[in-house]
Amino acid sequence: MSTTQDLVTALKAELKAAGITYAELAGHLGLAESSIKRVFAKADMPLSRIDDVLRVLKMDFAELARKVADAQPLRRELTLEQERAVVADRKLMLLAICCLSQWTFEQMTATYRFTDAECVKYLVQLDRLGFIELRPLNRYRLKVAKGFRWRPNGPAMEYFRKHVADDYYNGGFDGEGEMLMLVHGQISKGLAATFVERLQRVGQDFAQQHLADQRLSAEQKRPYTLVVGMRSWLFAAFRDLKREAGAAR
Repeated sequence: MSTTQDLVTALKAELKAAGITYAELAGHLGLAESSIKRVFAKADMPLSRIDDVLRVLKMDFAELARKVADAQPLRRELTLEQERAVVADRKLMLLAICCLSQWTFEQMTATYRFTDAECVKYLVQLDRLGFIELRPLNRYRLKVAKGFRWRPNGPAMEYFRKHVADDYYNGGFDGEGEMLMLVHGQISKGLAATFVERLQRVGQDFAQQHLADQRLSAEQKRPYTLVVGMRSWLFAAFRDLKREAGAAR
């Protein structure tokens, strides 16, 4: 739910975009400029006054509310309960992934065996979970950031380890635009953190390019899954060969 302060902040942005000064607004509303400045400074405005300002801007309240919603910070991850709810139903999880990929409603129903009613039902569930904001005509806005990640040890990553990892890594990684690289070495802890930051940027670049390529036709695109990982770890098959600390040679 939008607060009054959020609405007033959005109104200020719209007035600036429209090139309407406080003096001009005061003239339209029959008020003193000082009164307008005071109301906006306090960010305390009754709904009746908000409606007056919207009439000057030639906007309706629904449009202002959408702008407020669009300006809200996006989630970088779900809560444990939210993620558990998504993973509990594989169809719901599939549609969550489709939404992350910015698929349209029409793409979802044309590609997968969902009836229109079934697809709407799951989109409503994702809306209630705070994953998307469902809009008229089955359109939606993601409420998660482009750098969104599933919880490191949460239900989605557990599902990936149990049901997806083998299927993913069984591929040859030899197709166009594919690769699999395994690199082992010893580096300082400080540099390890630097490499993690670089890898995170690669993931963000991939997500950003995905958004930029939404304008391309379906024939010009192909689905890819980027998995990035870095871990201090010793392969289980080698652990019994490692000497205990301080053991004699």
